[in-house]
Amino acid sequence: MALSVTLAGVTRIVAGSLGGRTIAVPPKGTRPTSDRVREAIFSRLEHLGVLDGARVLDLYAGSGALGLEAASRGAASVTLVDSARPAADVARKNVAALGLTAVRVATETAERFAAALAGARPGAAPASGATSGSRAASDPGAASRTVGALDLVFLDPPYDLAEDALAVVLTHLAAPGVLADGAVVVVERSTRTPEPAWPDGLAAFARKDYGETAVYYAEPTDAESIDTGPSDTGPSDTGPSDTGPSDTGPSDTGPSDTGPTDIRPSDSVDA
Repeated sequence: MALSVTLAGVTRIVAGSLGGRTIAVPPKGTRPTSDRVREAIFSRLEHLGVLDGARVLDLYAGSGALGLEAASRGAASVTLVDSARPAADVARKNVAALGLTAVRVATETAERFAAALAGARPGAAPASGATSGSRAASDPGAASRTVGALDLVFLDPPYDLAEDALAVVLTHLAAPGVLADGAVVVVERSTRTPEPAWPDGLAAFARKDYGETAVYYAEPTDAESIDTGPSDTGPSDTGPSDTGPSDTGPSDTGPSDTGPTDIRPSDSVDA
């Protein structure tokens, strides 16, 4: 069935097999990650070696720009999750236009989807976020069958999302078996909001600021890659400010790198 969707504009896939292709952006209620920030994120992820063959989850997906960029750069499977039906419809339109058969779109809240993942793992207690009225609760194995153990998770929630609500989602993602060994979790927030409250089992290893956007990188605390090696002393991002479309949240106005140091010795690329 054809979708009838009102669009606010377009953005583009930055690189990979679909580099340069345009994707539609929902008319309101989303804050698309700018091309400049997206390129910085994926430069770091490529350096970390987590993209090729990755199982990817994009929560608060909006147009799906982050997940679709991952698919373009070699991810094996991608699941885009957004609770707003207009945004999910736009994401489905983008997936169809790009001809991506390994990308799924789910219309669900991030909390419920993540709760279903946590609840579906062997030995896990029922997830508190999966209420009896949710699709995830009625079929708790659906999320697990779709994405498997995750190699890469993106969370780009609205800037006004409460910190405790984000913490609940992160807690579900940190449940045993949800993340694969060596997985990376990428969280975008405003530089004006506190650092996310990382749950047991998940720890930040880097932060980069781009104007008003703060990007955090975290990993499972039992991942073999964690150690106490040299910090990331690369130069700060000095690129131009982003003037791309944005529906909510402030625009990127300039570079700044004020976050904690990177504890991965192999990651010397400043992305």
